Amino acid sequence: MSNVSANLWVFGLPHVCVLIVGLLPMVCAGLAKFHRRDKPVGGGFDNENPRNWLAQQTGWRARANAAQANSFEAMPLFFVGVVLALGGGTPALWLNLLCVAFVGCRVAFIACYLSNRADLRSVVWTLGFLCSVALIFSPLLR
Repeated sequence: MSNVSANLWVFGLPHVCVLIVGLLPMVCAGLAKFHRRDKPVGGGFDNENPRNWLAQQTGWRARANAAQANSFEAMPLFFVGVVLALGGGTPALWLNLLCVAFVGCRVAFIACYLSNRADLRSVVWTLGFLCSVALIFSPLLR
């Protein structure tokens, strides 16, 4: 394997995971605001006053909006963990596994939030949090 392809393997997957985690809040926001034009719910999304409209939502729309907020809250610790892991020389296998596990936990967290599975959501949130913490300490593995 050439140096370039080896570097893409080590740095490529964590960068893709960072991008996915950065996009997840927008996915949640899109879900919260989504409506079919032929059957708008509650009059449909109010783009002139989006925060008030979202605050009035219930059910899965409210949960999607809450998942958006939580996605923003989870981002900094993960991003810092990735930076510290990359800078600290964490072995590629651990770096990639922890990044992919975090993304998987966040996707599962959002799915649990949307489907109103609070207990499972808490378990998945904890696992994702532990992935971020593990990334921070992962340079110790080298």
